[in-house]
Amino acid sequence: PALTKLSRQDIFNMPMILLAIVFAASWFTATAMAAHLPRLLQISGMDAAGALIAASLVGPAQVAGRLAEFGLLKKMHPLISSRLSALTHPVGAVLLLIFGGPVGMLFTSLHGIGNGILTIAKGTLPLATFGPAGYGARQGYIMAPSRFAQAAAPFVFGLLIDDYGQYAILLTIGLGLVTFVALMMLRHRPYGIGESA
Repeated sequence: PALTKLSRQDIFNMPMILLAIVFAASWFTATAMAAHLPRLLQISGMDAAGALIAASLVGPAQVAGRLAEFGLLKKMHPLISSRLSALTHPVGAVLLLIFGGPVGMLFTSLHGIGNGILTIAKGTLPLATFGPAGYGARQGYIMAPSRFAQAAAPFVFGLLIDDYGQYAILLTIGLGLVTFVALMMLRHRPYGIGESA
């Protein structure tokens, strides 16, 4: 079958822009945490060994988030599960700012769970929002800003940690809230995943 061509209106519309914001913000945070998580945990009050153990929980937590998406959240619209997951990092980060090292493992677990669900949403949200027509092309446009965010994240977040210490995490809290608001602005579509409009 011929590839679906997207018009300018198909590319530059509010749902496409909102999804691009969601994934750019999420991928910035995920990459920043991947690069600087042990250091962030140490300046929040954990010792080196504890920080490494806590950071190692991100991977299992991501798996747990994906399993939850396929199990407990399976019957939910992907927009709802994505909204819930967008809040996990900000909630964990606020707790880390307030209580420091003692909640480091809780923070990394919450971050990992949310990140795991959002990696699935990368595929399901555009499909649920627009349907299958032009899916591949839409994905390319939606994910393009996230590549720049990923590239900038380690450097930018590293500078913030140098200047502001643990308060650098305020940036990722803000990005998590931006993600949540953008997801709240998206509407449910009347058709399900895999169905046409």
